[in-house]
Amino acid sequence: MAAKPQIRKVVVEIRIGIVNSPRELSFESSGTAAEIESTIAAALDDDAKYFKLADSAGKTYLVPTTSLSYVEVGTEKTRRVGFVA
Repeated sequence: MAAKPQIRKVVVEIRIGIVNSPRELSFESSGTAAEIESTIAAALDDDAKYFKLADSAGKTYLVPTTSLSYVEVGTEKTRRVGFVA
């Protein structure tokens, strides 16, 4: 039996602090760290009311820029998906 090919999936952990909120928004995204940083920086530079990010499960997050306390973008991690025979 031939081994099934493994698919490598890249994920980045994102943590977003919201002003006056004791909890942070934390999720994993399938976008690259550079793409995420670029999206947030563009929203802040353009004085946008919010920016939009998606997690690796397909959920969308709208984050208001006026309530933004901090953003932590983790390093890209590769995960293997599939089985090795």
